[in-house]
Amino acid sequence: MLTLYRERRQRHRLSVSVRPSLSWEYPAMPARLTEPLVRHRDGDLRQATWPEALAAAAGGLQRTVGRHGPRSFGAFSCSKATNELNYALQKFARTVIGSNNIDSCNRT
Repeated sequence: MLTLYRERRQRHRLSVSVRPSLSWEYPAMPARLTEPLVRHRDGDLRQATWPEALAAAAGGLQRTVGRHGPRSFGAFSCSKATNELNYALQKFARTVIGSNNIDSCNRT
């Protein structure tokens, strides 16, 4: 998909965001991932179940915060997201992770 996006961007030079150029096509794209991929110790990405993928993501966050502390975690939010999604992200970062490193592009 990113290859398609880059080709279109070079051709039309209209957009710097993937969202407007692909959002309406995304569900029907043949290259779309429908199952999560998890990187294993050997570096290969392998197909996994959703519970396995979520456990791997949670484990990675726990290891990083455990080794480097909560200040090693940062979250970026988007002004185009809903207030509820932005609130959920900052709540997760502050209460679950213990980090105040939260930023968004709401400074316009």
